[in-house]
Amino acid sequence: MSNFHRLENFLKVKVFILILFFGINNVHAQQDAQFTQYMFNGMFYNPAFAGKETGYRFSALHRTQWAGYSTASGQGGAPITQFVTAQGRLNQKNIGYGLAIVNDQIGPSKNLEINFQGSYHKKIKRAVLSIGGYAGVFSSTLDYGELVVVNPEPNLPSAGKENQLAVDFGIGALFDKGNYYIGLSSKHLNQPNFDFGDASYANQLKNHSYLLFGYRLRPIGQLRIEPSLLIKTVSLNNFSYDVSVMATHQNKINGGIAFRGEEAVSLILGYSILSDNSLKLGYAFDLVISGVEAKSPTSHEFMLRYVLPDVTRQVERVIQRTPRFRY
Repeated sequence: MSNFHRLENFLKVKVFILILFFGINNVHAQQDAQFTQYMFNGMFYNPAFAGKETGYRFSALHRTQWAGYSTASGQGGAPITQFVTAQGRLNQKNIGYGLAIVNDQIGPSKNLEINFQGSYHKKIKRAVLSIGGYAGVFSSTLDYGELVVVNPEPNLPSAGKENQLAVDFGIGALFDKGNYYIGLSSKHLNQPNFDFGDASYANQLKNHSYLLFGYRLRPIGQLRIEPSLLIKTVSLNNFSYDVSVMATHQNKINGGIAFRGEEAVSLILGYSILSDNSLKLGYAFDLVISGVEAKSPTSHEFMLRYVLPDVTRQVERVIQRTPRFRY
């Protein structure tokens, strides 16, 4: 057996072991934003996805989690998230690049994440191994006027906002065999700390790691079915997972179902509105099934993806006729 096939079999075994292990250790303690349509937003989890495919690609996503939620004091506070990406590729160099922007607001806190991603894609027989990294900034803002504190500290401000900015780094790897793929990544490697001017309120952004696994099936004709699994861990202590099954017909219409461990079941729909399938719309509906007494029961997620078509100039040879000669 070749070394390549040994590696392939090793990866398959590891995936199933990790699925079994993480599946029985599910605790939620995540600081990063979460998305139901995670299978279309690889750049959020892993910078190795940047420039993986040819062409210029853009996406925008808006998520309203626990729609209509309000605190006991009557204030809002449900998570609202926007995610925007742009990516391209230098085909001759097998280098990908991208920009990712995340705006995540939860009650009195607001986080803005901007990072620049780079990746290298190496073809190995019929597979592609991608290695990527990102560097950027993470901005955290706290609105003291929206804080609801039972026993406030004497020096805790009652109004105003505090903002802090820190650098942020992450790395990732992706192995794509064609019929399946597996990615492993780690974000916030430097674990920046935000104390908002007072060390007693220090809040550290913990390291987040992700394992993404997907399988591609073509059971008949133009129908494609893709089950996938996303495992999330914070500092290798707390684990959660998302699992989904998506079906796509003629690369035009897609739909599927998803489950977020011990929290919600979801319905995902998508449609391409242009003849060349360059513009795709996506929608996800979440129904909360756990902890409903402390959350609103529904979440909504809207997504827009666009691929800039390749522009090629075809120069046709035109026959020119004159009284003296022809060419």
